Amino acid sequence: MRKRILVTGGAGFLGSHLCDRLVEAGHEVVCLDNFFTSHRGNIEHLLGKTNFELVRADVTNPVQFEVDQIYNLACPAAPGHYQYNPIKTMKTSVMGAMNVLGLARRVRARVLQASTSEVYGDPAIHPQVESYWGNVNPIGPRACYDEGKPAP
Repeated sequence: MRKRILVTGGAGFLGSHLCDRLVEAGHEVVCLDNFFTSHRGNIEHLLGKTNFELVRADVTNPVQFEVDQIYNLACPAAPGHYQYNPIKTMKTSVMGAMNVLGLARRVRARVLQASTSEVYGDPAIHPQVESYWGNVNPIGPRACYDEGKPAP
């Protein structure tokens, strides 16, 4: 069944590969990205496809789309990127998730909220199991991602 799918952070490393697979599977894909840390080259090959739409926007601002599913991948994930602008990183995580969830509620879409193992901080165990609470320093240099991503 063909679906209309929003991928926030769709021009990033993971998001662009997800967009590839969804377009290849025949879904209609809306890629939303602000290009803060992503690259247009990651999705350049999709721009001419009829089932792919690129929207340059920031997930911290409310968006209005009619979609069936949402993959929220938006947020700098590498320490060098998220530490460059920690306030923006926190806003992307918290406000972005709130906007995505608000959209999902309005259009009754399903959401996949993604993060990385960075949310566990400096883990005491490897690999981390789902029941692991983490070892996060809430005022440390990584806190903007560690605390922001799981907040919603």
